[in-house]
Amino acid sequence: MSLKKRVIVIGGGAAGMLAAISAARLGAHVTILEKNPRVGKKILATGNGRCNFTNVNAGYSCYSSENPGFVQKALSDFTASDAISFFEELGIQHKVEEMGKVFPMSDQASSILDVLLYELNRLGVNIICDSNVVDIIPENGSFILKTKDGNKYRGDSVVLAPGGKAMPSSGSDGYGYDLALKLGHTMTDTFPALVQLMLEGNYFKRIDGVKFIGTAEIIDNNGSVIKDRGDILFTNYGVSGPPVLQISRKAGELLKSGKQATLKISILDTMSKEEVTDLIDRRFKTDLNKTVEFSFVGLINKRLIPVVLMKAGISDLKRPISSITSKERDRIAEILTDWRFNIRGTKSWPSAQVTAGGINTREIDENTMESFLIKGLYFAGEIMDVDGMCGGYNLQWAWSSGFIAGRSAAK
Repeated sequence: MSLKKRVIVIGGGAAGMLAAISAARLGAHVTILEKNPRVGKKILATGNGRCNFTNVNAGYSCYSSENPGFVQKALSDFTASDAISFFEELGIQHKVEEMGKVFPMSDQASSILDVLLYELNRLGVNIICDSNVVDIIPENGSFILKTKDGNKYRGDSVVLAPGGKAMPSSGSDGYGYDLALKLGHTMTDTFPALVQLMLEGNYFKRIDGVKFIGTAEIIDNNGSVIKDRGDILFTNYGVSGPPVLQISRKAGELLKSGKQATLKISILDTMSKEEVTDLIDRRFKTDLNKTVEFSFVGLINKRLIPVVLMKAGISDLKRPISSITSKERDRIAEILTDWRFNIRGTKSWPSAQVTAGGINTREIDENTMESFLIKGLYFAGEIMDVDGMCGGYNLQWAWSSGFIAGRSAAK
């Protein structure tokens, strides 16, 4: 009778837990080494605590990487439908919301973690928390893993799934990169993605908290790069909201390469500039004695009015409408449909939902997630140079890559 294969998974996040389940279901003896006091901490924070655990539209075009074709095999081997079925078998009833986002019917991220823990338990996976791996040593076809507290573990294969750098409070502080680099792997530059944008300007404290439905767009010298629509929120440093997070990776890319990144915001995004000009004209004509400030009450958020007028070059907010020139009116319409901001940076790792960049996927077998450099070493999740759009895509990558890495590591 052959001995069970010993698989050690470094990291008890989404990818690590899926890898552990996948390996244990094939009969492997699996141990998870997690540096946090508990596994799955980041899962609890996803989807505002509701856990948007996949997206029915997940396909390779929804992901960014310096090696974009790498994700195709994993996403076709373990699809969004497979993820839904996997969790349904564990007890998660699902529902599909706008833009294909999939949530548990319970609206609780803890449900996802609960059923994963139940399955890990059922399969006899050994979970060791507060266990910070500092070294992976290949030795005679197996591995010795050393932890910070001096413990050693031996495995036949290792799945490296420690996350990236985003949300370091969840334990993803980049320590996995050091482990891979020590073994000869290389990595692409990392930067925060799905993150808020910091903008140039000294007036953001005045509009901090103002929220509206509009369009956010990244512009470079060649024109529009990417845009998205939804709830946009001004903050004291710049701008946030789902559309901003969605386009933030492109801003980070431009800034990283030393280029100027510009944000275009359309507040009245269902109308052209000409239509807004006509609308302002009609509003002005209703009462020429109104102040220019009061004339915009009911059209845009009251707190935006002074800043929009200031950007249009109107400093006296009490001027009567009758004194506003056609040039000033056109400038107001332009700001309401095409307001440009210089992006001075993104918020840093604690605010980011995901890491852009990571371990070079050209050093990893797309069919198995095994390292081309070290036999028996596998990768799963955010540690690799793969990041998805906002809306369940990054968890789908964790499930897909984790499933394949665990399956391969157990064989």
